[in-house]
Amino acid sequence: MVSLRDRASGIIAFAIVLTLLYLGRDVLIPLTLALMLSLLIAPLVRLLRRIGLGQTTSVLAAVLALALAFTATAVVIGTQVLRMASSLPQYQETIQQKLQNLDEFTVGRLNVLTKEASRVVGTRRREPAASALTTPTEPATTPIPVELHEPRPDPFQIIGKVLASVWVPMETTGIVLVVLVFVLLEHEGLRDRFIRIAGAPHIRLMTLTLNDAGERLSRFFVSQFAVNLGVGAAIGLGLALVGLPQAMLWGALAAVLRFVPYVGVWIAALFACVLALAVVPGWSLAFATLGLFVLVEIIAGQIVEPQLYGHTTGLSPLSVVVAAIFWSSLWGPIGLILSTPLTLCLLVGGKHVKALNFLDLLLGDNQALTLPQKFYQRALSGDSHEIISVARAFLKNNSLAAYCDLVLMPALQLGLLDYEIGAITEEQRLKIRNVIVTVVSTIGGENLSQPKRRGRGSVLDDHSSSGQTLRHQRENLIGRWQGPVAVAPGSVMICLALGSIADDLAAELLVRILRNHKLDARHFSVEDLDAGLPPGATPGGVAAVYLVSANPGAERDNRAVVAERIRQMLPGAGLMNLLLPGLSAQPVSAAQVVEAQDPVVTSFVQAVQICLEHHQPTGVESSPPPR
Repeated sequence: MVSLRDRASGIIAFAIVLTLLYLGRDVLIPLTLALMLSLLIAPLVRLLRRIGLGQTTSVLAAVLALALAFTATAVVIGTQVLRMASSLPQYQETIQQKLQNLDEFTVGRLNVLTKEASRVVGTRRREPAASALTTPTEPATTPIPVELHEPRPDPFQIIGKVLASVWVPMETTGIVLVVLVFVLLEHEGLRDRFIRIAGAPHIRLMTLTLNDAGERLSRFFVSQFAVNLGVGAAIGLGLALVGLPQAMLWGALAAVLRFVPYVGVWIAALFACVLALAVVPGWSLAFATLGLFVLVEIIAGQIVEPQLYGHTTGLSPLSVVVAAIFWSSLWGPIGLILSTPLTLCLLVGGKHVKALNFLDLLLGDNQALTLPQKFYQRALSGDSHEIISVARAFLKNNSLAAYCDLVLMPALQLGLLDYEIGAITEEQRLKIRNVIVTVVSTIGGENLSQPKRRGRGSVLDDHSSSGQTLRHQRENLIGRWQGPVAVAPGSVMICLALGSIADDLAAELLVRILRNHKLDARHFSVEDLDAGLPPGATPGGVAAVYLVSANPGAERDNRAVVAERIRQMLPGAGLMNLLLPGLSAQPVSAAQVVEAQDPVVTSFVQAVQICLEHHQPTGVESSPPPR
């Protein structure tokens, strides 16, 4: 258990880290940008090294290529912005007409509804004004307007203002490029220093962490850069074809803003659509522009990216959004762009560092609960609909027997464990029982019509288990013996529950699985042996008897006695032991297999496979109840 002091220390440490990130942003932002850009151009440096260039030459060439690419992008965007600004006056008439039309559809109609009220209010206001005209007033003096003008700036002042506005971005860019050069030159040395700081006992762990982070981030940056470049080119070409001015500007803006998760490309789409509305009187160009953005983004986000890097960042969509809000609040627009890679670094740390495992749970896209845990949690809440939805998704690629082995029975064992230690109330037990009955009836039934509603005690008796309830449901549908008693020799499979609540459910599940495979399976308990064979039963009609045990216990230890009774009652029937592992999740021991005189299987899948190999299916779904 974590003590209160440790929790307080963790909170204080977290607050200190946040303070340092905020106060040190002027230093940390250029450093972080340089580290991220080093991952982007690291493949280029390795390529230049392979063709024979030295380390320093390769680094300088790669950084120079990156700087030229950024400069070219800035020049293109700046040139296009200036051209657009110079052409805005010719769009003024179109913009005014669109605003007038919009005003007529919205404010204009509202004004028509309030016109009469405005007229009445205006009349009341004019009456006091008219009376005021009769009152003698002093002659008014006309104020003399005074205008103040700043002196025309000289060329040096203009140049100074321009330099002041671009100096901070240029300074940051220069610092980033310088740091980037040294990071690339000292790449291996920095890695060794990180490993040395971690200490000799953690060399393996730090090596795995750094390699994982480097591979993920490098793959993410290179793939995202390639995709965004393609998106920008496609949008620019498409807008040029539809006739939107400054198409290159919007393509470059879309490529740059797409680094902002989720909303960046739509900001570029908004600006482009606004220009499209101002260019032509109609609405077709705006709709074509929006449609192009939607089409390109769907292709890039749903087809290209999954094929290229398959969303392998491992981050959940919610964590990406929260990270964008968090980092943008700390570091502004740069933090928004770097939010995904920074959060990815935290995720990698959570995967490999035990103290940070909670980050992997909070930020990752892995399932927080296993399927059995999810089943059990939903059952405690009485939410059978979500369990059925998850089960149907599982059954699309797996069998019902596999679902029972991997999900349903482990979930039941979790509930039984809590029930035995008193952690579950009687109300929760009934809720779990009813959920299991609903789920099994829905996904594992025989598609039989339900009987008319009966009294609560007939089927859903509070003291009956889920296995007994499911069995009673089938007996109410097809009769006490769960089918005709006069059958062909060797056609019936009996699933005999050895006595516990879990045994009853396991036997009923095996019956339903076998009947779905067209086998005449029937569920009985050890107490049913005292009643003997039903009147009129066909001698030799039973082909095999499964002794079903869901978990180790006294009932399983007593199966030898039950098996001997079965041999005396049904001498021609084969015996099979279905011994599920229970909570231990360990295979049945060799001693148990040796002790058993009959074959032993440890899963529903094995039981069904052996049964299908030795017995031919028959049409059992349409078996009528006995008359």
